[in-house]
Amino acid sequence: MSSSGHNSADDRLRLLIERVERLEEEKAGIADDVKDVYAEAKAVGYDPKIMRKIVALRKMKPDDRREQQMLIETYAASLGLDLI
Repeated sequence: MSSSGHNSADDRLRLLIERVERLEEEKAGIADDVKDVYAEAKAVGYDPKIMRKIVALRKMKPDDRREQQMLIETYAASLGLDLI
């Protein structure tokens, strides 16, 4: 590889690394914002643990959510656990 080609590859790599670093900083900022929202919810009486579960459920496809619920009920029943 020529010297100019090498510098071009080095510059490209540096730019990619810098983009990743900026995105990681943004991600950390967003994570802090999410943490603040859960703290606010807790301060007004909501349970952040349950809210996190609801957020996770809402991310799921309806069929996957139903399948998970069915499996939880099946496992609980086989262990004699009353969920209701």
